[in-house]
Amino acid sequence: MRAGSILGHPVRRTEDPRLLTGEALFTEDIAAEGACHAVFVRSIFAHARVGAIDASHAVAMPGVVGVFTAADLPLPPLASGIVPPEFARPIVASEVVRFVGELVAVVVAETRAQAVDAAEAVMVDYDPLPVVVDPLRAMDPDAPVLFPEHGSNVVSDGTLGSGDALEGADVVVRGRFVNQRLAPVPMEVNSVLAVPDAETGGLTLWLSCQAPHWTRSAFAAPLGLEERQLRVVSAAVGGGFGAKTDPYPEQLLVAALAVRLGRAVRFIETRTESMTAMTHGRAQIQDVAIAATMDGTVTGLSVRLVADGGAYPGRGAYLPALTQMMLAGVYTIPRIDVRTTYVVTNTTPISAYRGAGRPEAIALIERAMDMLALKLDMDPVELRRNNLIPKSAFPHVTAVGARYDSGDYERALDEALRLADYERLREEQGRRRTRGDRIALGIGLSCYVEVTAFFVGSDFGSVEIHSDGSATVLSGTAPQGQGSATSLAQIVADTLGMPMEAVRVITSDTRLVPRGEGTFASRSMQVGGSAILRASEGVLEKARSLAAHLLEAGLEDVALLEDGRVGLVGAPDRSFGWADLAAAAGDPTLLPDGMEPGLTSRANFSQEPTGTYPFGTHVAVVEVDEETGDARLVRHVAVDDCGRIINPLLVEGQVHGGIAQGAAQALYEEMVYDEDGSPLTGSLMSYGIPSAAELPSFESASTVTPTPLNPLGAKGIGESGTIGSTPAVLNAVVDALSHTGVRHIDMPLSPERIWRAMKEIEQTQP
Repeated sequence: MRAGSILGHPVRRTEDPRLLTGEALFTEDIAAEGACHAVFVRSIFAHARVGAIDASHAVAMPGVVGVFTAADLPLPPLASGIVPPEFARPIVASEVVRFVGELVAVVVAETRAQAVDAAEAVMVDYDPLPVVVDPLRAMDPDAPVLFPEHGSNVVSDGTLGSGDALEGADVVVRGRFVNQRLAPVPMEVNSVLAVPDAETGGLTLWLSCQAPHWTRSAFAAPLGLEERQLRVVSAAVGGGFGAKTDPYPEQLLVAALAVRLGRAVRFIETRTESMTAMTHGRAQIQDVAIAATMDGTVTGLSVRLVADGGAYPGRGAYLPALTQMMLAGVYTIPRIDVRTTYVVTNTTPISAYRGAGRPEAIALIERAMDMLALKLDMDPVELRRNNLIPKSAFPHVTAVGARYDSGDYERALDEALRLADYERLREEQGRRRTRGDRIALGIGLSCYVEVTAFFVGSDFGSVEIHSDGSATVLSGTAPQGQGSATSLAQIVADTLGMPMEAVRVITSDTRLVPRGEGTFASRSMQVGGSAILRASEGVLEKARSLAAHLLEAGLEDVALLEDGRVGLVGAPDRSFGWADLAAAAGDPTLLPDGMEPGLTSRANFSQEPTGTYPFGTHVAVVEVDEETGDARLVRHVAVDDCGRIINPLLVEGQVHGGIAQGAAQALYEEMVYDEDGSPLTGSLMSYGIPSAAELPSFESASTVTPTPLNPLGAKGIGESGTIGSTPAVLNAVVDALSHTGVRHIDMPLSPERIWRAMKEIEQTQP
């Protein structure tokens, strides 16, 4: 970091003025002359054979362009490549539907209202089939089988470990934890606009998505296009949380309809469609046993994990592997045995949701540590401190093979305890219990580590300087509110000594950005940012070479000066501004031999090994009404470590948003199905998400432990708040009631569940 660097300093988001004034355009705002509207006919059954589809009344209705079924649109199914091909998801169901909300037809009309009316007039003959929604029931030999050609509902079943994780222990604590199914609920639902280009025969596809280049690669061939003919653009995106990474059948269908009809077609989900058709997250059942000696040394962990993949196990199939990867948490656990079973059920498919497999692992190990502390009559802080991986042990390889790059877990723990004033909280808790207060105080702890930028550790970046002295940045990332344009501009401005206002960042357009992987897995800054750093350095080196040539000086005597000009060290009058250098770079007669015209540089950065491991400690403080079961989060302290921080304001914003979502899982959110597979929480009338009134102001701080795996020293932060907060809040609620004998309550911690847990304890006591 150079003297006077703006890296590490708070800079307000440059994206915000356009968002706050309404100038920013979302997919629904994109104008397209003559665009018609698509509305989908969706299954009302969770499992049924599809019979005749009668669209005769619909096609005769005003404004209807056409009604299309699978027979009309022979598109190949969406296959993930990581599960057997028989599980591939059809674009439109033709024989069997497997969850409520699956597509069976699409209506296209001149207006959305006309399309809605016509879709209601499409009659579908269903022959209902037996339904299974419980992942444990799905494994039974007599359970209804969703894919008879596969022979069972088990997609994969694997083990890791020698099977002796519990041997020789003084004490073993067991529990079953349910990490419930969640809906992502982004502010902006899925949306798509497909606009044909009559001159080129190509197509522009506007999407609210996180990985435009992935979508282009997935859709070009089914549409009969070369990749260069398909332009995928994400305008402003109102949140993704992982659920907008995967391509959706609706998106491909709209694109195919635009190609077929030769006119623009758009589709905007309703909120209910989003709740039932956008992929869900979490959905694991975990049987856990943790072993230890009497002094609190953890000796082993045994886990039986059943993961629900929903009706079509696509890219979500990697989630159980991520949970397995992070089972050790921040602890030195010498032996870990795990069996992971991945199943299908008649429910909405499961895929990535903020944290994607890592929150499930940390909730598991942190819940187990609290239960072990109670069993050993130890303070949960003492138990954790005794088992933390020491700072001197990094890089550290866990018993499940995860290679942690860097960490200082005890420092984060100490800082969180200091900020929370942990001892004072315990004293207050004791006073309330002594008085027999109705409002119990609970303190919950969560020490976490996660993996970011896993699997895809490479990305593209370029920087070009123009004759007016400004810079254009192309990045392969695809942000959805993270503030990446601000932080990427900071990197360029810092490296080249120019004002941030002179830097323009372009992302999320496959025509303008030649390649890229997108934004997910908290990878943007450490991978995409490092690519931009390398490109910026490339521009600077080219500028130095050009300046040295023009000044007839040695390259070693030329540098970026403090005023942002490039010239002779110690002779600021013999230097060039960026506008001068860009102009000179455009004149071949002024270039040194072998230098390409233009002041630009492209870079691909690959981070090997791909994953970095952020960490931290969260402390949650709750109050629980012992008569009604009402639990309220009254305080939350988070200390997170994402390596080197580029912009503290952006980090704080990501942490705050993550805490809100993590606390919401602990206290409020759950997608629920009845035994027939009908969603009972399919709208915001029934699915509980908190407002600001239900959450306190969060207290956040950071420690800084850089990673050696990229030149920025940065790790991811976008999901950390979600990963650290959920078990902290869960542990706090159970801690508030631990004196009554309550040992565990599954999430969400609704008043009814808490009240029933207390009543069950009362009934077992003499």
